[in-house]
Amino acid sequence: MWRFLLPLAGLAVLVFFFYRGLYSDPAVIPSPLIGKPAPEFALPSVRDPNRVVANKDFGGRMYLLNVWATWCVGCRQEHEALLAIAQSKVIPIVSLNWKDDRALAIRWLDQLGDPYVDTAFDPDGRVAIDWGVYGAPETFLIGADGRVLHKHLAPLSLEIWEQDFLPQIRAGQGSAP
Repeated sequence: MWRFLLPLAGLAVLVFFFYRGLYSDPAVIPSPLIGKPAPEFALPSVRDPNRVVANKDFGGRMYLLNVWATWCVGCRQEHEALLAIAQSKVIPIVSLNWKDDRALAIRWLDQLGDPYVDTAFDPDGRVAIDWGVYGAPETFLIGADGRVLHKHLAPLSLEIWEQDFLPQIRAGQGSAP
């Protein structure tokens, strides 16, 4: 009798976890970086390989770090929202072009618009590993003290921006933007 109950119990446990996973939000993956200093990076610029983009250049002010690539379908979905956020001038958006082709990235920015104050080029993905990137797109909110305040995994929309990011930005700035 035990030889039938044990596999049945194992199957019940698997069904429970699969069922639970169906109703989990894939954009909510806790990041071990929340509340910790943002990993430092210094990479060549997408547009000018002789110029370095470093997150220390943004120290002392809040900024978004958006991880994207031209091969990423979700990155194209969120691009209009990023353009609108950049146009609002609430916070600068720095980007990390991840595992991409430089020429394609430049063409993307020229054709679709460039919402970023600067774009770092991470062709081998080493910096993205330091940031704990699971896949593109991912967006991080970095506080003025250099700590990671929030991470969003999935395409960013204006609704998510207003609901998840703006309240933290307002709290961090001490006043409404």
